[in-house]
Amino acid sequence: MTTVVRLLRKSIFWLHLVAGCLAGIVILLMALTGTILMYERQILEWVDGYKVTLTANASRLPLEELAAKATAANPKQALTALTVESDTNAAVMLSFGREATQYANPYTGELLGEGAAKARNFFHFVTELHRWLALGGESRDTGKAITGAACLVFLFLVISGLYLWFPRRFTWHFIKRIVAFDRRLTGRARDWNWHNVFGFWACVPLLLIILTGLIMAYPWANNVLFTLTGNPPPPPRAQQARPQGGKPEPVALTGLNQAWDTAVAKVPTWQSITVRLPANAKAPAMLFISESHQGRPDLKSQLNVNLASGEVVTWETFSTYNLGKQLRFWARWVHTGEAGGFIGQTIAGFAAISAAILVWTGFAMSWQRFRRRKGVAAK
Repeated sequence: MTTVVRLLRKSIFWLHLVAGCLAGIVILLMALTGTILMYERQILEWVDGYKVTLTANASRLPLEELAAKATAANPKQALTALTVESDTNAAVMLSFGREATQYANPYTGELLGEGAAKARNFFHFVTELHRWLALGGESRDTGKAITGAACLVFLFLVISGLYLWFPRRFTWHFIKRIVAFDRRLTGRARDWNWHNVFGFWACVPLLLIILTGLIMAYPWANNVLFTLTGNPPPPPRAQQARPQGGKPEPVALTGLNQAWDTAVAKVPTWQSITVRLPANAKAPAMLFISESHQGRPDLKSQLNVNLASGEVVTWETFSTYNLGKQLRFWARWVHTGEAGGFIGQTIAGFAAISAAILVWTGFAMSWQRFRRRKGVAAK
């Protein structure tokens, strides 16, 4: 190994060590929260929601009547969305802003309860911790900046780690030491072995998780995705018109039934339809139609309807989007591993656990190196 190569390797090593120590705590937090969120959807499906018993000749209430009953039963909160499942035994989920969720019998309109509110709140808190350190108000931007920066540092750590991992002699004797566990090792040697093994086997899913995380965290990364596909980046997202507190201005629900019929006619194979009610009389109702119980982006469509006139404002399917927008929709599903189904979620969870182990072993080796240098200096 030449002097230049040695110097380069040593420089990258120290950059790797210092960057890991500086961003390690935030990366560890993101890794642990990512692990907790691994099977969020399956857990909530198991503990949340209600099943209703069908009676003879039972039929679903028209959407307008169901919305009216929900509003009358809960007048203190504004109904903002309804989610209807194709499963005839599934209750309808009613959203009252971001603060409250209720379930209703789709055949009678009777409110059934909040479901597993504690479980939903727990995962909501973990998600906020993962994204912006659970900071609120104006501090949320600070939290997003910290987690985004940690994500960038983590990208450098994975790439530099791959460089440092590459064996000086490409023989099985040396490769085996960094791709397979050695149970005989203890202390610093074991930490080094684990750091290499988990880093090697998790590097590909970690790179996908980090890159998709950057796309969701930074507008410039999102724009790079569109530029690489030859598509113009979308304009900045407009601020939500709906106020966060209190009831929005009253909106007539007449036309919801027609909008529903239009959505069902366009996608007869629907599995779930979420109807987001308009924030004001000028805004359209938005119907998000999914043909997959898992909510795959390529099996989703969006229908915007003017309730007053019944006019279809926009009708968008996955195939109508350009390549940049299609990849952007997939980014969130690749990030969580859900793009690969249950196996993909498991792989993403393994990568998150591996990231936590990498931070832990990295800290351990750094501390041991510091103590050894301090001991040598003392002599």
